[in-house]
Amino acid sequence: MKTVAVRLHGKNDLRLDVLELPQIKENEILARIVTDSICMSSYKTVIQGEDHKRVPASIKEKPIIIGHEFCGEIIEVGSRWQCQFSVGERFVIQPALNYNGTLDAPGYSYEYIGGASQYVIIPSEVMETNNLIKYNSDCYFKGSLSEPMSCIIGAFNASYHTEKGKYIHNMGVKKGGKMLILAGCGPMGIGAIDYALNGLECPPSLLLVTDKDEAKTERAKELYANKELTIINSSEREQLLELSGGNGFDDIFVFAPVADLIELGSSLLAEDGCLNFFAGPTDPEFCAKFNFYNAHYLSTHIVGTSGGNRDDMAKAVELMEQGRINPSVMITHIGGIDAVVNTTLNLPKIDGAKKLIYNEISLPLTRISDFEGLSRKDCENASLFKGLAEICNASGGIWNEKAEKYLLENAKRIEV
Repeated sequence: MKTVAVRLHGKNDLRLDVLELPQIKENEILARIVTDSICMSSYKTVIQGEDHKRVPASIKEKPIIIGHEFCGEIIEVGSRWQCQFSVGERFVIQPALNYNGTLDAPGYSYEYIGGASQYVIIPSEVMETNNLIKYNSDCYFKGSLSEPMSCIIGAFNASYHTEKGKYIHNMGVKKGGKMLILAGCGPMGIGAIDYALNGLECPPSLLLVTDKDEAKTERAKELYANKELTIINSSEREQLLELSGGNGFDDIFVFAPVADLIELGSSLLAEDGCLNFFAGPTDPEFCAKFNFYNAHYLSTHIVGTSGGNRDDMAKAVELMEQGRINPSVMITHIGGIDAVVNTTLNLPKIDGAKKLIYNEISLPLTRISDFEGLSRKDCENASLFKGLAEICNASGGIWNEKAEKYLLENAKRIEV
């Protein structure tokens, strides 16, 4: 079977290829990928190439398919898995397989599976580790967002608090505590806000979010205008401390690899406060100061997280199916598979939040808020954008199931 896929051939060498998939083995599954959202981790993978810990050294001879935030449909099931999976079932995959102690992951390490491909072969280790998760929904895009949401849930689970006089770590953010999210208006920050407000059994008593990007801050304010949280365009320590009530925060998340933000967070921790460094740096020598006086006398501490696990992803799917969280708010752009190379290579320079890709279509990366303006221009996709603008305007500018259906029915198809 032929498929169109975006493959990494070396550092910064990303190409839209047509390749032939081999016949699946009895322990493999053939699947169609409908959506894949682009993660900053993919950008880091592309610029590091063979030096990335998850990327094999042989990519010049055997390129890997990028993309790890994908959702699709099963096309063919090898005999070994026919008792567990069926043709037509929709699925998502937790890419952090942790298979036999390796870092191998779809979207980083494999020739024939990654989110930026129309068809993929799911290897046996995905099923063996129980990381092929059934997804019951009428839309695909939320399935793609279950992976970034699993990373957020994993970060909340990895934070911890202690009890005086006891050698106990109570895992998770403090119930009903005070929470600060620094650099929190990007795609992952928006997801964290949604989870903190709607996904936790006991939400924080105070949720404060800051970001230096004014446009992102304003969008976050619009999205959560009727929610109990404070969003400000400031990183002034005294102002943040005052907003905490003067005693600091129980849980602080840092969503950008910036030393100043880590040090700011360190200075704002309450007693037994936990600083969670979420954003992964590209510099292996990245360092920042942490107040060890407070670590000694006030039991402040720091954790770092790098993705979720299978249970975190299953929880994300469950919360979406229940309607408790809505990761749609993370999406600001859509595009076709022919937009992946340029988008990934330039991701840090592109404003907005999540960039959602539909692998079956041809479409330049397009901001949702630009649909209406583009519909009035003399361009190839004007009529498509007109229909999408009407649908998205009715939902407050948020991508939704109706928009996805309209796009898949009306957009230009990619021909192999």
